[in-house]
Amino acid sequence: MSRYARQEAVIGAAGQARLPRARVLVVGAGGLGAPVLQYLVGAGLGEIRLVDPDRVEEANLHRQTLFRATDIGAPKAEAAAQSLRGLDPACRITPVCAALDPASAPALAEGMDLVLDCADSFAVAYTLSDLCQSRGQPLIHAAVTGTEGYAGGFCGGAPSLRAVFPDLPPRFGSCAEDGVLGPVVGVIGALQAQMALAVLAGLPSPLGRLLRYDGAAQRFGGFGFLGAPEPAFAPRFIAASEIRADDFIVDLRAEAEAPLLRPDALRRSVADVARTLPAPGQRAVLCCRSGQRSWSAAERLAPLWRGEITLVALGDPA
Repeated sequence: MSRYARQEAVIGAAGQARLPRARVLVVGAGGLGAPVLQYLVGAGLGEIRLVDPDRVEEANLHRQTLFRATDIGAPKAEAAAQSLRGLDPACRITPVCAALDPASAPALAEGMDLVLDCADSFAVAYTLSDLCQSRGQPLIHAAVTGTEGYAGGFCGGAPSLRAVFPDLPPRFGSCAEDGVLGPVVGVIGALQAQMALAVLAGLPSPLGRLLRYDGAAQRFGGFGFLGAPEPAFAPRFIAASEIRADDFIVDLRAEAEAPLLRPDALRRSVADVARTLPAPGQRAVLCCRSGQRSWSAAERLAPLWRGEITLVALGDPA
């Protein structure tokens, strides 16, 4: 018990006793995942299921502090699990070297007390939020771009991510596209870890709260969103494997970007997505790389098509 004495002095014996029984799903072993995983394992968590499909790259090392140069080329989930076992062998860490999508998410989150979104993915964020909201599971979600980021507690009795961000911003950035400073990612990841420990140890709940950090201005901010209404328009993500033979499929990727998803799919831009409408009773399936164009296209199609609209994030071509 001497290992956790200083922590137990803050969270109490009852709070500390809850941690070895806790089971957590962490999606993403990158910049956010590094501080999250190290602090949760160090706190004495019982079990972590770690999901990440990527391999370690040299360009990751400035912010993904779990990894060393010798890990370059290794699967992130496995390299992270190996590093974390050296921190606390008592924590059971199960690496899953695969992408989380709407088809795999339910099984991956099954039996988990808490879900942490560290994936830096628009589609993953809303997929996890929709799943956690339907199951009543708490979700700690975060995002970082450049020198700014935020972390918040969603679902589990609090409003979902959609209630706080019901509309797609003009540009939804990512670390890969816009760049990021390592220390800013560390700050936001540490906030995620603190929120997770508060939920798991029974401390005052962070659910329904969002904290922001501006690294350039050296300024924190935040707000509460308990009571925020869920939006009426909420197009859901589905996996590519869940597309049906009779679906009305629109591929929003350019011809130079990727081959057409399926021979019967229509290739359209976001601007002309409503040029052809689905037949009565059909499901509209809007596909793009990240899900952002699909969301924008759904906003254009919805006023003209009252049927079901779903989104697919196809990822990069193999």
